[in-house]
Amino acid sequence: MADKPEEEKSYQMPKIDFSTFIFSLNSSVYVQLGLLEDPATGEKGKNLSMARQTIDVLAMLEEKTRGNLTTEEEQMLKHMLYDLRVLYVKERD
Repeated sequence: MADKPEEEKSYQMPKIDFSTFIFSLNSSVYVQLGLLEDPATGEKGKNLSMARQTIDVLAMLEEKTRGNLTTEEEQMLKHMLYDLRVLYVKERD
């Protein structure tokens, strides 16, 4: 098997679990709302339809995972959705 490139060897990927997955989606909404720089371009730009869709995906995950999450995961997702919805409304208006 071939050796990995040097930059791949030095970067440790975070553990994949439900929390890191939803935090990734949360960060995507911040980028889509223009509140954070896009890591690919280094620039800020708004895409409200994508932000709304990502928030809807998080809401769908909340619904579909109901009863299967830890209390901490449920609370984190609930608060995350509330905060993102408030930010979306502020950016939309």
